Amino acid sequence: MEASAQARDAGPLAVTFADIEAARARIRDAVFLSPCAYTETLSQRTGAKIWLKLENLQMTGSFKERGAANKLICLTPEERKRGIITASAGNHAQGVGFHAQRLGIDATVVMPEGTPLIKVASTRAFGAKVVLHGASYDDASAHAHAIELEEGRTYVHPFDDPYVIAGQGTIGLELLEQNPYLEAIVVAIGGGGLAAGVACAVKEVNPKIKIYGVEAKRLASMRAALDAHGPVTLEAARTIADGIAVRTVADRTYRMVERYVDDVVSVDEEEIAEAILILLEREKTVAEGAGAAPLAAILASKLPVAGKKTCLVVCGGNIDVNVVSRIIERGLVKSGRLMRTVRVIPDVTGSLAKLTAIIAGLKGNVLQIHHNRSSHKGVLGEVAVDLTLETRGFEHIEEIDRALDAAGYRQNDEVLT
Repeated sequence: MEASAQARDAGPLAVTFADIEAARARIRDAVFLSPCAYTETLSQRTGAKIWLKLENLQMTGSFKERGAANKLICLTPEERKRGIITASAGNHAQGVGFHAQRLGIDATVVMPEGTPLIKVASTRAFGAKVVLHGASYDDASAHAHAIELEEGRTYVHPFDDPYVIAGQGTIGLELLEQNPYLEAIVVAIGGGGLAAGVACAVKEVNPKIKIYGVEAKRLASMRAALDAHGPVTLEAARTIADGIAVRTVADRTYRMVERYVDDVVSVDEEEIAEAILILLEREKTVAEGAGAAPLAAILASKLPVAGKKTCLVVCGGNIDVNVVSRIIERGLVKSGRLMRTVRVIPDVTGSLAKLTAIIAGLKGNVLQIHHNRSSHKGVLGEVAVDLTLETRGFEHIEEIDRALDAAGYRQNDEVLT
């Protein structure tokens, strides 16, 4: 989808460049001016010249506090007195909680029951009352609106709000100052507030800069809206990029993305997980699924940025450590640095020592070993040994396999499957 000049001129929008400039003046002292850092490692790997806008370094670990701060600052004294309520999968919740506490506003946040523990704990730590309800953001949102009516609170929407969109757009203004020579900017898209705000800020100053959005393939709601010429509601789905797991985009964010964003692509779960691992291992940067989505799209060659000065907005870093652990383990397996093999050995004294001696001689490191006579259903007098090994690559794995085969320790494929 190439954004044409005609499309960009069609009709008034809820958020203007002036709104974004006003938002920046309001929140300048309330949010961190995140760095836009050049990365030689990713530049060499992708064939583009890559900068990372590190919004994961915000106080709450996400860009979301920009929009939250702008919205809360603009509340009337009466609205502040009544308190606020919102629904969020986590990052917006933390942004609202942090700035509500800073401004002395009572805040209640409704989060889906499956929200990562770190996001729930952090939101509570920022002083907000957390209510866990439903299996999805939509369930949480419906419950939040019920509380809004019951208690008379002001609802702070995570993306369908002009003040929130303008706040997110301040990232675009910063990028224009930090690197005015950028040729492309890539952002994650959930509800569309980030993409809408950044694209408006950038395109109104320099229309030549390409703006690309990236969604999780399992919930590509903006792509669906663009194809249908209006917001549609997708079936609920789970994704590692929980921060952009939105079933329906807002009409105002859809219209802004349609006008300003040059293309929207999607990435699958494996591509997102790989990008998280690369950012962690190569860049020493912790990114959640949404924050890694832009890199995932570049690594999968889904955007035409080869040779171009490109900024990837790492929009958040609030990822559960258990998820990180699983991603690391899967990544090690995919890169040949971790192997599992189940070998059948004679059930006699010294057999296990001989097996491990072969592995040690080939510089394989045993991380885990399970030796259980009762679980083996093969020939009496034999036992299956389940080994997890640290290896140096696929050639090393093949070397170990050949040596164990040559020693007569056959593989028990039934156990592995």
